[in-house]
Amino acid sequence: MIERLGLLIPASSESGDLGAVLSLLAAPLVMGVLASLWRPQHSWPVALLSLLPIATLALLAHQVLAADGQAWLIELGALTLHWRANGLTLLLLLLTQVVSLASAAYAPAYLRTEIGSHGGQVWLWPLQGLLLSSLSLIWLAGDLLSLYVGLELMGLAAVGLMLLPGRVDALAAGMRYLLLALVGSLAFLLGVSLLLGAWARLDLAGLAQVAEPGIVLWVSVALLSAGLLLKAAAFPLHAWLAPVHGSAWTPVSALHAALVVKGSFFIALQLWLVLVPDAQVAAWLVGAMGGTAVVWGGLLAWRSAKLKEVVAWSTVSQIGYLLLGFSLLIGTSPSVTAVAWEATWLQLAAHSLAKAGMFLATGNLIFSTGESHVKGLAGASRRMPLSLLSFGIAAISLIGLPPSAGFTAKWLLLHASLEAGYWLWMVALALGTLLSGAYIFRVFRYSFVEDAEPLDYRRVPWSMELFALLLALSSLLLGLVAEWPLSLLRPAGGGP
Repeated sequence: MIERLGLLIPASSESGDLGAVLSLLAAPLVMGVLASLWRPQHSWPVALLSLLPIATLALLAHQVLAADGQAWLIELGALTLHWRANGLTLLLLLLTQVVSLASAAYAPAYLRTEIGSHGGQVWLWPLQGLLLSSLSLIWLAGDLLSLYVGLELMGLAAVGLMLLPGRVDALAAGMRYLLLALVGSLAFLLGVSLLLGAWARLDLAGLAQVAEPGIVLWVSVALLSAGLLLKAAAFPLHAWLAPVHGSAWTPVSALHAALVVKGSFFIALQLWLVLVPDAQVAAWLVGAMGGTAVVWGGLLAWRSAKLKEVVAWSTVSQIGYLLLGFSLLIGTSPSVTAVAWEATWLQLAAHSLAKAGMFLATGNLIFSTGESHVKGLAGASRRMPLSLLSFGIAAISLIGLPPSAGFTAKWLLLHASLEAGYWLWMVALALGTLLSGAYIFRVFRYSFVEDAEPLDYRRVPWSMELFALLLALSSLLLGLVAEWPLSLLRPAGGGP
């Protein structure tokens, strides 16, 4: 599977084609600093300026697809960084740009109407720019040093964003998140140190060739996995997730659930495919964690009283689907891995778009009604039809109903599980779908109560409604054009 990650692309130290990559990494930081100096009051300047990184990504995509992938060696004194770009990288970069653009364009009206003159506004933009740049570095990195830098910057930016509200509950949840993030980083760094001490190299392609099975390798993988799965809120290391989202600003929650936890998952799966590609039993145990997460996260979402907690706990369930990919990609037949590969990354993209759209729609509902509890939405269908529509469209993909990308991804997961003979995974998929429907329809049950006491509704700005709807529609429409992202995931030449 290492070739599918683009790690075997011949690298070059030529800097001619590196300009687009460096621009892609630097542009969000520059734009974030400028936005902190000139705080945008309307969404259209943010959306317009956010098209610049997308244009840079289009240039990079043209170069990468024309050459069936590109790789670069960056010399920094005694250090050599390994970066690469292929179809998977481009898909993740595009997903990051789309979600961050929608979140950034949603933010001006949200800050103006909901947050007011809060001093934390000035830090939103540079922290979001840092988060976007660090995620892009993670997708591009082909060595452990670059991955560690990207992971640390992503974690610090995420913690900073979660602390912005400044309330006691936000500070308590944010500091807990910071402590756990530091524990995860320490475990990751210890794992990297063991690998460096044993084999004296940090590039993933080189480690795939020289790393030998043994106690050092397994302790390293265990440390790396523990740190990354903690950051990804994977079951049973998920308890920190809902409190953090419960107090965060809405665009921050959308970014975190859609992208931040995916960055840690991406690194973990990549390291397993590189270092322990035949560890079937261990991968099956991670898959069992995923199956349990699907059910347990769905139950927590179904029982949650607050609307944001429903959406947050559903993330634990949806991450479980991704963890199933470990068991289907490692130690199985080529035909199973080919299907599971496409299913895993399509599920990641579908969930990112749907969850970001759902969090923005949830923020609109809370903003308009002033109610944070699910029961407080009674009668919202008459006054908030567009936000409920956005919530419902995003839910179609989370549940896995056709024609959404979530349906296609779960169908492929089901097909891979059936071919591999993993019947328990099929049961988990079925239960997860039923529980997703249960907690989603619970929200709509209260929203359509007609005899509720009238609430003092606030009008939601059009830009907040628009970008929530666009993200939700993207998760739905992605299923109609699923062949395009799936074609990016296939190796050159159409091999299995």
